[in-house]
Amino acid sequence: MTVQDVRAFNRFYTGVIGALDYERHLYAPYTLTEARVLYELAHAPYLDAADVRGGLGLDAGYLSRILSRFEEDGLVRREPSQDDPRRRRITLTAHGRETAALLDERARESVAALLDGVAPADRARLAEAMRTIRDVLGGQKRAADVVVREPRAGELGWIVQRNGALYAVEYGWNAEYEGLVARIVADYAEDHDPHLERVWIAELAGRPVGCVMCVRDDAPGTARLRLLLVEPEARGHGVGDRLVRAVIDFARGAGYRELVLWTNDVLGSARRLYQRHGFVLVAERPHRSFGKDLVGQDWRLTLRGPGE
Repeated sequence: MTVQDVRAFNRFYTGVIGALDYERHLYAPYTLTEARVLYELAHAPYLDAADVRGGLGLDAGYLSRILSRFEEDGLVRREPSQDDPRRRRITLTAHGRETAALLDERARESVAALLDGVAPADRARLAEAMRTIRDVLGGQKRAADVVVREPRAGELGWIVQRNGALYAVEYGWNAEYEGLVARIVADYAEDHDPHLERVWIAELAGRPVGCVMCVRDDAPGTARLRLLLVEPEARGHGVGDRLVRAVIDFARGAGYRELVLWTNDVLGSARRLYQRHGFVLVAERPHRSFGKDLVGQDWRLTLRGPGE
């Protein structure tokens, strides 16, 4: 990517923004910046001037003039902060909340009109491209920002879709693999014991970026780790470690003696992750699956001895 690429995109995007007529219609009689300040105030219990200034990167004098105008229009109240009397707490009045809601509704309607011209099949691609730009330019993610939780409605389907799509892109695997994942997920959804089997979703910035399953194996006292996946943009932030640790802790707490998994030798990052958590390679076999010649691997982790 070059500077020219970024500038060309900026020219295109500002043209789209101009087409939405933000300054002259959507936020009248306020400017885009003033409307953004109103939006921030409407979506927090309360803020002080320093919070708003830091969050939006505004000059202190400029923000002070905006808040003075809001006071004159009856949109906000400014009073000493309860936590720090040196700071000024800012809250919206009833009129301020109504104004913020009106401006927000105008913006929603205009964006909806813009999306009406986008084919339904292209909307997911457009949303993903927007998320990618935010992720890449928005700074480093922290492992502490990742939430590992149980799946919500519809997210078992996400596991199937992302496994199929990601392994097709990264390893060239065909639909046979997606079919395998679909059967694994369907078996879990139709019949599982929540005390002995579980699924986890890793969430970052409000959307899923990883998953893993723990299910009963055919061998007594043995659990199986399945379908570990971490989205490319979330790698390097400890997401895989947290998902594998969740499975190990759950399996140990559920009373399993061993935890096993099957993977392929081409998945180097996953294999190194399993090794870090104490898994040992116990068998390898070549096979033809998913449209590729692969080497399957069985890994095992002992959770407790026979007498424990």
